[in-house]
Amino acid sequence: MTNFRLSVTLPVIMKRLLASCFGLGRLPLAPGTWGSLPPTIIFGLMWQFHLSGPSISIVMAALVLAGSVICVKFAPAAIAAIGNNDPREVVADELAGQAITFLAIPFFIPVLLTTGQICIITSGGFLLFRLFDIVKPWPIRKLEKLPKGWGILADDLMAGVFAAIVLLIVIFLWMGG
Repeated sequence: MTNFRLSVTLPVIMKRLLASCFGLGRLPLAPGTWGSLPPTIIFGLMWQFHLSGPSISIVMAALVLAGSVICVKFAPAAIAAIGNNDPREVVADELAGQAITFLAIPFFIPVLLTTGQICIITSGGFLLFRLFDIVKPWPIRKLEKLPKGWGILADDLMAGVFAAIVLLIVIFLWMGG
């Protein structure tokens, strides 16, 4: 009986572990902020080490895809376990949304940036995504009403699009168009 119970609960545990980005969503304060950090750190480090813009975009696209699939497939396990339609522990949506913020940036800025410029752009993208994810202006809030993992994911993807647009405008104005 114990083996059966273990085989039934292990997938739920794994689903929740993946949806929480290996536990980032279970940290006590601001789980969404923690879930947004991996793409931000990866983006900043890739620029710092002068990797090509297309390489950075490919990695960001992979994070969007991974976070999206994990959220849609595995968030329902957390919803069922916790009884909340948008459990705080599910942060795969923040991972995907934050990666969307940085997805197109490499195509619009010069390859060689100073460390200070990299930090400003990376921090700006992070802060803009968190702002749009928290405030949820129209139509972002409407997307939360989609069922299960789709509602959890869609608002963050749209927040990432909004953040990317604003970040690109700011970069364009700052760097002289």
